[in-house]
Amino acid sequence: MNWDDIWNAMFGGLPVYGEILALVSNSVWAGAVLGLVGGLVGVFVIQRDMAFAVHGISELSFAGAAAALLIGVDVVTGSIVGSLIAAAVIGWLGARARDRNSIIGVLMPFGLGLGILFLSLYNGRSANRFSLLTGQIVSVQTGQLGWLIAISVIVLAGILLIWRPLRFDSLDPQSAAARGVPTTAISLGFMLLLGLIVAVAVHIIGALLVMALLVTPAAAAMRVATGPLWVPLLAAVFGFVSAVGGILLAIAGTLPVSPYITTISFAIYVVCRVVGARRGRMAMSA
Repeated sequence: MNWDDIWNAMFGGLPVYGEILALVSNSVWAGAVLGLVGGLVGVFVIQRDMAFAVHGISELSFAGAAAALLIGVDVVTGSIVGSLIAAAVIGWLGARARDRNSIIGVLMPFGLGLGILFLSLYNGRSANRFSLLTGQIVSVQTGQLGWLIAISVIVLAGILLIWRPLRFDSLDPQSAAARGVPTTAISLGFMLLLGLIVAVAVHIIGALLVMALLVTPAAAAMRVATGPLWVPLLAAVFGFVSAVGGILLAIAGTLPVSPYITTISFAIYVVCRVVGARRGRMAMSA
């Protein structure tokens, strides 16, 4: 491969960029909603030390999507079923961090193995298989867009509904339990909401890279902001910029969307980490 091939792969679509953008407008809208809600949910993922759980749920979501692809039903439905099963198992059995990590460690290879089995049995287009792992910007059809946005809105509404007890339980679970907060129900409810948003993320960015939208934006926000308002707000903005920016860059060429989203997300994290470290040194020297 020479530099011309690389240029064409990254920017070969610039002459017809407007036409391509019109074709993938559904994905842009879905990515925008996912970035906002995913960044918000990611704050609680970080606070509850559940980044590993996101990856575990995504593997079962991948298995569900692969099974749906094999039997010819809607891939989003299969992805949601797989995510909810994983989220329910992790939320119900993994009350303690050690138990939770053990359960996730068992579920991840099981889900990945099932997904690979289903994809091996699938005789359709190879692009459909690849998109489950790395995402596909043209995979969001008009009929699916409403479902993806509806799921994201349900997750957002659920998070807002349990916001205060969830935040209390995330920051100080012992005190929350002592104050009568139903920590088991809150944990299980959050896991189910996380499962739903992971299913949406798998459809956009792929099973292997969901943490770029559900962990990295929140981790970046926590480096430069504090407080119950600014951290979620910044995390949502970072998620939005990563998702939409990645899609807008990807459609200029023929490469998958996931490398762009993950690169933007990582770049934001690096900048925030540098800014946070500089602020820390200035505070110590003051």
